[in-house]
Amino acid sequence: MKPITYCLLLLSICFLTSCYSVRLRNVNGTPQPDPFSDRDDYYRGMAVVELDTTIGIKLTSKDFTYLIKEREVCKSGKINIIEYRNTFGGLLLNAITFGRKRRVKIKYVCEKP
Repeated sequence: MKPITYCLLLLSICFLTSCYSVRLRNVNGTPQPDPFSDRDDYYRGMAVVELDTTIGIKLTSKDFTYLIKEREVCKSGKINIIEYRNTFGGLLLNAITFGRKRRVKIKYVCEKP
């Protein structure tokens, strides 16, 4: 096979394996309901908060913490379900900036107060 075929095969494998999502759910709590939600996915009837942003991390930092505060969207300040999604674009941004910038796509549902 030609070298271009190997490159395309490797790129497609990287693209397919880098897109995934992880969902964590608390078994002891009840999700905050949203009766006006018109979603047809896993989060049907729940008040979902979506966070889609790019965060910057210093080279000397080892971790990053995002604080969930009590506000109108999340009255209890506690999380019932959280979903983290990783995409190929986020992986490329992380690689190009040597880990200083990260693309974050998070969905979370607060616990019922």
